[in-house]
Amino acid sequence: MPERIVIALGGNALQSKDSGATAEAQLEVVKKTSVHIAQISQRGYEMAVVHGNGPQVGRIVLASEAAKDVAPPMPFDVCGAMSQGYIGYHIQQALKYALNSRNRNYPVVTLATQVVVDRNDPAFQNPTKPIGAFYTQEEARHLEAERGYTMREDAGRGWRRVVPSPQPRRIVEIEAIRLLWDHAIVVACGGGGIPVVENPDGTLEGVAAVIDKDFAAELLAEAVGADVLLILTEVEKAAIRFGKPDQQDLDHISLAEAAQYAAEGQFGVGSMLPKVEAAMKFVRANPGKRAIITSLDKALDALDGKTGTTVTFA
Repeated sequence: MPERIVIALGGNALQSKDSGATAEAQLEVVKKTSVHIAQISQRGYEMAVVHGNGPQVGRIVLASEAAKDVAPPMPFDVCGAMSQGYIGYHIQQALKYALNSRNRNYPVVTLATQVVVDRNDPAFQNPTKPIGAFYTQEEARHLEAERGYTMREDAGRGWRRVVPSPQPRRIVEIEAIRLLWDHAIVVACGGGGIPVVENPDGTLEGVAAVIDKDFAAELLAEAVGADVLLILTEVEKAAIRFGKPDQQDLDHISLAEAAQYAAEGQFGVGSMLPKVEAAMKFVRANPGKRAIITSLDKALDALDGKTGTTVTFA
């Protein structure tokens, strides 16, 4: 049977630092990203794609707030759903073209996906998930005072707004994803999923939060019985002592080694740490399987064991 892969796409796969934040510019980036995904599909892998939405949902929120005198601002969960729709549309369009160019006539479908979180998750008391644009420290302080945002410095790249990032507990549309799996490449849990809490009467209610897309991808990988969790980011390998003269790139690490490095604070809280934690969670639940962290352009080589950071149980 072909291996099942859940791919988690990092922000660089959707938007370039060197181009504008327009929809047109983002589509051009997604077209390049889709070439790599199509190459993986061409190998015969079955897959689902999970993407982030940090910059996109941040801009949707800002646009909605800026237009508050013309149209009512949209709640944060609705903005997240909007980002799922347009990013998924871009991926569908670009990936279908990339597949057709390789004579692989395979459907691509985006599913608006709700993910249940615990309303008592401590993350709601400690917002950490960066969204939206980067600001200077002075701009960040102004936004805190004017709009009540929580702003934090993001890995030396500038200041960003942060919102709660609760743990995903359940994918509401998982049965639909399973039904689609054998017939299409499914784009699901976009932006980590639309965060919802479950009320005592069974109804669902959206909340203002962003679920980390790597944890959502991990939950999806478990739910569909994936063989590989492939986390794609900006760097070819995870590293310890990152950015220092004695930086050491990691090739293959066990669950115990990954846990040790994480406990030592070797991975950036807002960048590499959630990727490593998601990889650890996946192999802990699936001892015979693997999680891979690598860059988009090295994905195929990483699947072949030639590069990337592979995390296994032992």
